[in-house]
Amino acid sequence: MAQPCRQSGPICYREDVRPGDREGVREIIASSGFFSQDEVAIAVELVDAHLARGHLSGYDFIFAEQMGNMLGYACFGRIPATVASYDLYWIAVRQSYRGLGLGTHLLRLSEDRVAQQGGRRLYVETSSRPLYAPTHAFYQAHGYRQAAILDDYYAPGDGKVINVKVFLEP
Repeated sequence: MAQPCRQSGPICYREDVRPGDREGVREIIASSGFFSQDEVAIAVELVDAHLARGHLSGYDFIFAEQMGNMLGYACFGRIPATVASYDLYWIAVRQSYRGLGLGTHLLRLSEDRVAQQGGRRLYVETSSRPLYAPTHAFYQAHGYRQAAILDDYYAPGDGKVINVKVFLEP
Protein backbone atom coordinates (compact mmCIF):
# COMPACT_ATOMS: atom_id res chain seq x y z
CA MET A 1 0.00 0.00 0.00
CA ALA A 2 1.41 3.39 -1.00
CA GLN A 3 2.24 5.78 1.81
CA PRO A 4 1.07 9.38 1.55
CA CYS A 5 3.62 12.12 0.97
CA ARG A 6 4.55 14.29 3.95
CA GLN A 7 4.11 17.90 2.89
CA SER A 8 6.82 20.50 3.41
CA GLY A 9 5.50 23.54 1.59
CA PRO A 10 4.79 22.79 -2.07
CA ILE A 11 7.10 19.74 -1.98
CA CYS A 12 6.17 16.40 -0.44
CA TYR A 13 8.46 13.61 0.74
CA ARG A 14 7.80 9.88 0.74
CA GLU A 15 9.75 6.77 1.62
CA ASP A 16 7.83 4.06 -0.19
CA VAL A 17 9.36 2.88 -3.46
CA ARG A 18 7.13 2.52 -6.51
CA PRO A 19 7.81 0.97 -9.93
CA GLY A 20 7.61 4.40 -11.60
CA ASP A 21 10.53 5.57 -9.46
CA ARG A 22 12.93 3.71 -11.75
CA GLU A 23 12.46 6.27 -14.51
CA GLY A 24 12.48 9.25 -12.14
CA VAL A 25 15.80 8.14 -10.65
CA ARG A 26 17.24 7.52 -14.12
CA GLU A 27 16.24 11.03 -15.26
CA ILE A 28 17.58 12.76 -12.14
CA ILE A 29 20.94 10.98 -12.18
CA ALA A 30 21.34 11.52 -15.93
CA SER A 31 20.39 15.22 -15.62
CA SER A 32 23.29 15.88 -13.25
CA GLY A 33 26.03 15.57 -15.85
CA PHE A 34 28.22 13.93 -13.18
CA PHE A 35 27.60 10.24 -13.82
CA SER A 36 28.38 7.69 -16.52
CA GLN A 37 25.74 5.44 -18.07
CA ASP A 38 27.04 2.59 -15.89
CA GLU A 39 26.49 4.72 -12.76
CA VAL A 40 22.99 5.66 -13.92
CA ALA A 41 22.24 1.94 -14.33
CA ILE A 42 23.53 1.23 -10.80
CA ALA A 43 21.24 3.89 -9.34
CA VAL A 44 18.25 2.24 -11.04
CA GLU A 45 19.41 -1.22 -9.87
CA LEU A 46 19.09 -0.05 -6.25
CA VAL A 47 15.47 0.90 -6.89
CA ASP A 48 14.92 -2.55 -8.42
CA ALA A 49 16.54 -4.22 -5.40
CA HIS A 50 14.19 -2.38 -3.05
CA LEU A 51 11.17 -3.18 -5.20
CA ALA A 52 12.12 -6.88 -5.06
CA ARG A 53 13.08 -7.17 -1.38
CA GLY A 54 11.87 -4.02 0.41
CA HIS A 55 13.85 -2.94 3.47
CA LEU A 56 15.68 -6.30 3.39
CA SER A 57 17.47 -5.08 0.25
CA GLY A 58 19.56 -2.78 2.45
CA TYR A 59 18.49 0.26 0.44
CA ASP A 60 16.10 2.84 1.85
CA PHE A 61 14.87 5.87 -0.07
CA ILE A 62 13.41 9.31 0.41
CA PHE A 63 11.81 10.92 -2.64
CA ALA A 64 10.98 14.61 -3.04
CA GLU A 65 8.00 15.33 -5.29
CA GLN A 66 5.93 18.22 -6.49
CA MET A 67 2.55 17.39 -8.03
CA GLY A 68 3.73 13.85 -8.79
CA ASN A 69 6.99 14.99 -10.43
CA MET A 70 10.13 13.58 -8.78
CA LEU A 71 12.52 16.45 -8.00
CA GLY A 72 15.19 14.59 -6.08
CA TYR A 73 15.93 11.59 -3.94
CA ALA A 74 18.31 10.02 -1.47
CA CYS A 75 19.24 6.36 -1.03
CA PHE A 76 20.95 5.08 2.11
CA GLY A 77 21.39 1.88 4.09
CA ARG A 78 23.19 0.13 6.89
CA ILE A 79 26.62 -1.16 5.92
CA PRO A 80 26.54 -4.95 6.27
CA ALA A 81 28.69 -6.46 9.05
CA THR A 82 28.87 -3.15 10.96
CA VAL A 83 27.18 -2.33 14.25
CA ALA A 84 25.86 1.14 13.44
CA SER A 85 27.48 2.48 10.25
CA TYR A 86 25.46 3.56 7.22
CA ASP A 87 26.23 4.61 3.66
CA LEU A 88 24.54 7.43 1.80
CA TYR A 89 24.62 5.76 -1.59
CA TRP A 90 22.96 8.49 -3.62
CA ILE A 91 21.59 11.95 -3.15
CA ALA A 92 20.61 13.80 -6.28
CA VAL A 93 18.38 16.67 -7.31
CA ARG A 94 17.01 17.33 -10.77
CA GLN A 95 19.31 19.85 -12.46
CA SER A 96 16.61 22.51 -12.78
CA TYR A 97 15.92 22.41 -8.99
CA ARG A 98 19.48 22.66 -7.70
CA GLY A 99 20.42 25.49 -5.38
CA LEU A 100 16.99 25.72 -3.76
CA GLY A 101 17.82 23.78 -0.58
CA LEU A 102 16.23 20.53 -1.70
CA GLY A 103 19.50 18.57 -1.35
CA THR A 104 19.95 19.92 2.17
CA HIS A 105 16.43 18.84 3.11
CA LEU A 106 16.92 15.36 1.63
CA LEU A 107 20.22 15.03 3.49
CA ARG A 108 18.64 16.04 6.80
CA LEU A 109 15.73 13.65 6.34
CA SER A 110 18.17 10.85 5.51
CA GLU A 111 20.29 11.63 8.58
CA ASP A 112 17.15 11.61 10.74
CA ARG A 113 16.12 8.19 9.39
CA VAL A 114 19.63 6.78 9.91
CA ALA A 115 19.64 8.06 13.51
CA GLN A 116 16.15 6.62 14.10
CA GLN A 117 17.42 3.24 12.89
CA GLY A 118 20.30 3.39 15.39
CA GLY A 119 22.98 4.64 13.03
CA ARG A 120 25.99 6.35 14.59
CA ARG A 121 28.00 7.18 11.48
CA LEU A 122 26.96 8.08 7.96
CA TYR A 123 29.55 7.68 5.20
CA VAL A 124 29.44 9.36 1.81
CA GLU A 125 31.78 8.49 -1.04
CA THR A 126 32.49 10.86 -3.91
CA SER A 127 35.00 11.34 -6.67
CA SER A 128 38.09 13.49 -6.22
CA ARG A 129 37.70 15.05 -9.69
CA PRO A 130 37.48 18.87 -9.72
CA LEU A 131 33.87 18.57 -10.92
CA TYR A 132 33.04 17.41 -7.37
CA ALA A 133 34.41 20.46 -5.52
CA PRO A 134 30.88 21.82 -4.89
CA THR A 135 29.84 18.37 -3.64
CA HIS A 136 32.72 18.30 -1.15
CA ALA A 137 31.80 21.82 0.03
CA PHE A 138 28.16 20.72 0.44
CA TYR A 139 29.09 17.87 2.76
CA GLN A 140 31.56 19.96 4.76
CA ALA A 141 28.91 22.64 5.25
CA HIS A 142 26.62 19.96 6.71
CA GLY A 143 29.08 18.63 9.29
CA TYR A 144 30.89 15.93 7.34
CA ARG A 145 34.65 15.54 7.57
CA GLN A 146 36.94 13.95 5.05
CA ALA A 147 37.99 10.58 6.48
CA ALA A 148 40.07 9.21 3.60
CA ILE A 149 41.14 9.62 0.01
CA LEU A 150 41.92 6.56 -2.08
CA ASP A 151 44.03 7.80 -4.99
CA ASP A 152 43.23 6.53 -8.49
CA TYR A 153 40.33 4.46 -7.15
CA TYR A 154 37.87 4.95 -10.01
CA ALA A 155 40.47 5.65 -12.69
CA PRO A 156 43.92 7.22 -12.96
CA GLY A 157 43.54 10.73 -11.53
CA ASP A 158 40.07 9.95 -10.15
CA GLY A 159 40.23 9.01 -6.48
CA LYS A 160 37.55 8.11 -3.99
CA VAL A 161 36.90 10.67 -1.25
CA ILE A 162 35.24 9.22 1.85
CA ASN A 163 33.38 11.65 4.11
CA VAL A 164 31.78 10.80 7.45
CA LYS A 165 29.40 12.38 9.90
CA VAL A 166 29.31 11.02 13.44
CA PHE A 167 25.95 11.19 15.21
CA LEU A 168 26.76 9.44 18.48
CA GLU A 169 30.03 8.32 19.95
CA PRO A 170 29.87 4.90 21.66
